[in-house]
Amino acid sequence: MPKYYEDKEEDGRACAGVREDFKACLLQHDCVIKEGKAPSECLKEGHCKGLQTSFFECKRSLLDTRSRFRGRKGY
Repeated sequence: MPKYYEDKEEDGRACAGVREDFKACLLQHDCVIKEGKAPSECLKEGHCKGLQTSFFECKRSLLDTRSRFRGRKGY
């Protein structure tokens, strides 16, 4: 679910909600905090896989010409 804040600046980029949640998931994961690994290393280990897939689908829907009928995926 997307996180909403009252005093947050509006991000007009595509897939901003999924991007923010994906970033938060990676940076708050035990792999990064406790083990001190880079977020890219934690991605290779398979952490936050659901949000990674959602972000990929959202970005891919930007290039899909059928999305003008279906709308962008993500939030």
